[in-house]
Order: sequence, then structure tokens, then C-alpha cells
Amino acid sequence: MEVRVGEVRRVILGSGTNVRRSNKTKKMRRKSIACVAVLTRAAESGATEETRKPNTVYTDNWFEKIAIHHVSQAVQATSGWRSNKSGYESLVEVATMASRNYNQIKQREVIIQALGRAFPAPILSLIRTLLPQSKFAREYFAAFTTVFFAWLVGPCEVKESDFKGKREKNVVQIHKCRFLEQTNCAGMCINLCKFPCQDFIKDSLGMPVSMVPNFDDMSCEMIFGKDPPAAVDDPALKQPCYKLCKTKEKHTTNCFI
Repeated sequence: MEVRVGEVRRVILGSGTNVRRSNKTKKMRRKSIACVAVLTRAAESGATEETRKPNTVYTDNWFEKIAIHHVSQAVQATSGWRSNKSGYESLVEVATMASRNYNQIKQREVIIQALGRAFPAPILSLIRTLLPQSKFAREYFAAFTTVFFAWLVGPCEVKESDFKGKREKNVVQIHKCRFLEQTNCAGMCINLCKFPCQDFIKDSLGMPVSMVPNFDDMSCEMIFGKDPPAAVDDPALKQPCYKLCKTKEKHTTNCFI
């Protein structure tokens, strides 16, 4: 039976208010206070990271709800897993099922195929033709991402960086990734977001992009125009997962999360 600390405190401390202040009563009260202190410490220590929920609250508008549903349906179709939940929770649930049942190569394939279903190939080909590699294209992709994909990754902004000796606004700074915060898993970030998105954007749009997640504060940088490091050299693969993740091992190239 679950007992809340606040209720125990009120019951125990409140029970002594109508008792005469004898020495016996004072001793009982001291014992009661000690009991409450023990319960409080136990409850606080029991509120582990596994019971903590994401802090950020999102209120998706009609466009964002449609976009989330569209991408979620695409991932469900390519993964073979279905979700009865709605909104972003459905996307997280089906992604979680894919991470638990497929190895890292299959996970990446599922997302690349899902992105191919979500975004029509003719439109992607047209964008690739109209926006070849250039300063304008890199800055356009960065600005477009902050406007139209905040529903997927969370609030973000465009930042400047040095690109071949010149300053460009080609970096998207994601303040706290929505997907990473919801999943609490470095492996899912790497296999279901970072690697497949890098490959899809490069292959479909002709735009190199390096995604650099920061697992300490859950932020991320998307650097358009920059090729990502080889998988074996990528620092993200050497990052241990969160304590929230049930699989407490490093997500290396042999990780089958």
C-alpha cells in the first residue's frame, strides 16, 4: 500500500495535539518526529531517476499535431509496430519498441525508410536541385529547421559558426531535445535520430549535416555543410547512457539496444 510522506506527517504529528503535555507525551512526540524523518528520507531516496518524468511541457498546435501524427504513422508502417497512443507519445512508444526489438542497423533503416515515406521523393529532389551546396543553402536549411521542425526536436535557434574561414548562420542550436528528453536513452538518440537523419539529409537533399548531441544537458547542434565523423570515431558512441535507461551499457557500434 502506497503511503505519502505528507499524509504520514500530518497523521503522526496531528495525533499528539490533543494529548496532555506530560513527559511521556513528549517522548512519544520525539519518537514520532524521528519516525517521520526516517520516512521522509526513505521516500526521497526512493524517488529515483526511474520515476522522474520529463520536465518540459509542450502544447502542440494543429499543424504540429498533424506533423507528429504523420511521422508517427510513417515510423509505425516501416517498423511493423503499432501504437494506440496519440500525439508525441505514439512516436516515442513505437520508437521504443523498435529500439528494444531491432539491432542498431535495423533501427536506422526503419527511420530512413519512415522519413522517405513522410517526405515525398519528388519534393526532396526538387529541393536538392534548387539548393545546391552554398552559403545560402546552408543558412536556409538551418532557418527552415528552426521554423518547421521545433515540434520534433523542441525549441531551437540559428547560430553562427566558422565555415571555411567565414562566418555563416548554418548551425541549429536545439536547447533541449524533445525526443531525447522523452526517451531518456542515448542509444535511441544515436540510432533513431542522429545517424539516420544525417544519412537521410545527405542522401536525399545533398546537404551534409553533423548532429552533435550533448547528453549532459540534452541539447544538440545541427551543423549544416559539415560532414559528421566516421561512426567509429564519433564521440557520441562512447557516451554511457542515462541511469533512467534500463540498459546500463555504453552504446558502441555493437550496441543492440
